[in-house]
Amino acid sequence: MCIPSPLFLNRLVIIMVVLIMTGCAITPEAFTDEELQLQVKQDKENLSQRYVPVTGPISLYEAMARALNHNLDLQLEASEKILAETELELTKYDQLPEFVTSLDYAGRSNRSGASSQSLITGIESLESSTSSDRYVATSQFGLTWNILDFGVSYIRAKQAADEILIAEEQKRKVVNRLMQDVRGLYWRAVSHDRLNAKLTSVLERVSQALEQSRKIEADRLETPLTALTYQRELMDVKRTLQEIQRELSLTKIQLAALMNLPPGTDYELEIPARNKLDVPELNINVETMEELSLLNRSELREIGYQQRINSKETKAALLELLPGIDLSIGRTHSDNSFLFNKDWTNYGAAVSWNLVNVFKLSSTNHVYQSREDVLKARRMAMSMAVLTQVHVSLAQFIHSRNEFQTWSEYYDTQTRILDQVNAAAQTNSISQQNVIQEEMRTLVAEVRYDVAHADLQNAYADIYAAMGVDSIPNNIDINNIKLYSEELRKSFEGLPERTNSLTMKLSSVLIDSKLQN
Repeated sequence: MCIPSPLFLNRLVIIMVVLIMTGCAITPEAFTDEELQLQVKQDKENLSQRYVPVTGPISLYEAMARALNHNLDLQLEASEKILAETELELTKYDQLPEFVTSLDYAGRSNRSGASSQSLITGIESLESSTSSDRYVATSQFGLTWNILDFGVSYIRAKQAADEILIAEEQKRKVVNRLMQDVRGLYWRAVSHDRLNAKLTSVLERVSQALEQSRKIEADRLETPLTALTYQRELMDVKRTLQEIQRELSLTKIQLAALMNLPPGTDYELEIPARNKLDVPELNINVETMEELSLLNRSELREIGYQQRINSKETKAALLELLPGIDLSIGRTHSDNSFLFNKDWTNYGAAVSWNLVNVFKLSSTNHVYQSREDVLKARRMAMSMAVLTQVHVSLAQFIHSRNEFQTWSEYYDTQTRILDQVNAAAQTNSISQQNVIQEEMRTLVAEVRYDVAHADLQNAYADIYAAMGVDSIPNNIDINNIKLYSEELRKSFEGLPERTNSLTMKLSSVLIDSKLQN
C-alpha cells in the first residue's frame, strides 16, 4: 500500500488551514449594473412569453379566461399547490428504511500496538503487539429502520396530503376573487368604450361655450354676474364629465393588468346592445343558501383540514413519547491484513427511550388541545361571517336589481327629454346652455345605467361566491383561450342548474341524517 510521506501530510494540513481561513473571509457583493440589466431583460422576456396576442374584441368570458391563464397571483397559488404535492412525495420516502453505504480510509503516523497486564499479579503478560495495519480501508452498506420513525412519517404524510387540499381551497378563493374583479372592471370598461367618444365631444363643446362666454364677458355684452354664473355652470359640467372620464379610463387599465396585457396595450371589448342587458333572477330560498355556504365555502373547508392536521399532530406527539426501536442489517469489508475474516454480515436491534418525554406528556396535550380550541373558535367565527356574507350578498342583489330598474327608467326618460331639447334647439327656442346641460345629464344617466348593470351582475355573481358554488370548469386546457372562454360561458350560465343539483343532494343528506337519528 502507498504510504504518504510526512512532508506531504504537512503540506495537506497547511492547504486545509488556508482554505478554511479563506472561507471565513467572505464579504457581501452587490449586483453589478450589467447583472441588473441582464435580470431586467430576463424578467421582460418571461413576461412577454406569458402574453397571448389580442386578435379581436374581448368578451367577458375571454377576459376571465385570460385572467385565469395569466394572473400572477393565481400562478403563485398553483405553484404553492405543486410545492405541497412535491412535499407529499418526499414524505413517502421518510417511511422507507435507510439504505446507507460508506467507504472509510484511516491512517496513522506509526503503528498501533498494545501490551497486556495481569490484573492479579500486575506482571506484563504479553509483549507489545498490533492487530491493525497503519492504513486501513473499510467499506460498508446496510439497512437501518426505526419503527417509531415509520409511524411518525406515516402521520406526516397524511398531514402533507391535507396541506395539498388546503392549497386547493386557497386557490379557489383566489379564483373567485379574481372572477369578481374581472366582471366588475369589464362592465365599467365597456361603459368607457361606449361613452368615451360622446364624453370627448361634449367636453369640446363645453370648452367652446366657455370661450364664447368669456368673450361675451370681455365685450360686456352681458352683465358680469350673468356671464360668470353661466361659466360656473359650464365648469361644473366639465368637472363632472372629467371625473367620469377619469374613472372609466382607469378601469380599462386595471382590466388589462388582470389579463396580464403589456402596459399601454390598446384593445377593444365586445359591447352588447343595451336592449340585450338582462336582469338575472334568483330562485333559491335563504335557508338553502345558508346550508350550501356552510357546505361549500373554501374558508370553512380549510379550517376543517387544519383541524384534521392538528388531530394527526397530537397522534404524532404521542408516538414520539414511546421508546424507539432500531433494526439494522449490513455487510462490511475491510482490507486489514490482520483480520481472519475480511468480510462479514452484521445485524442488531436497539431500544432507546427518552424518559424526559414522559414528563412532557401533559404539556404536549395542553398545547394541542389549546390549538384545537383556537381552530374551533375560528370555525365558529368564520361560519358566522359566511352566513352574514350570504345575507349581505342577497340584500345587495335585491338593492342592485331595484337600482338598475330605476336607472333604466331614468335613462329612458332622460333620453326622451334630450330629444325634445334638441328639437327645440333647432328652432332656436332654447339656449345652447340648456342643450349642453341636458347632454351632460344624459351622459351621466348613461354611465350610471351601465354602472348599475355592472353592480347587478357583480351582486348576482357574489351570491354564488357566497354559497361557495364553483363557476370554473375543470379538465379544460387553460392555454386555449378561445376554448376556455367558451367553457367559462357555459359554466356561468349553468350556475343555477348546478346550484339546484347541490340543493337536491343536500336535501337527500339531511333526510338520511334525520332517519338515522
